[in-house]
Amino acid sequence: VQLQASGGGLVQAGGSLRLSCAASGRTFSNYRMGWFRQAPGKERNFVASIRWSGYNPYYADFVKGRFTISRDNAKNTVYLQMNSLKPEDTAVYYCAGQARTGYSGTDPVNYDYWGQGTLVTVSS
Repeated sequence: VQLQASGGGLVQAGGSLRLSCAASGRTFSNYRMGWFRQAPGKERNFVASIRWSGYNPYYADFVKGRFTISRDNAKNTVYLQMNSLKPEDTAVYYCAGQARTGYSGTDPVNYDYWGQGTLVTVSS
């Protein structure tokens, strides 16, 4: 599976962006998909994940109520709608796919496939 993230850019605080992650490979619909982010000099942190069914999305506390993860298995694409953006949301955002089952969806070490990252910059 190859993942291609897009949709990053520069936005003012309070604005919105929608990230997309297009996957190649016919087994995309079987994977849990996640979004992570990494700010300069910091570790990669969990943002949100979604099961193959699209149900039970899970979010990091710092994005609850602001970000929404969704997926369209017919288009092999997962999305991250980001609203009410803050300067502290500035980071490179990565999408990831988890083929293994029974593992935590919040730990990046449990993901098998990674996109190249897309930069989100939020100005104050």
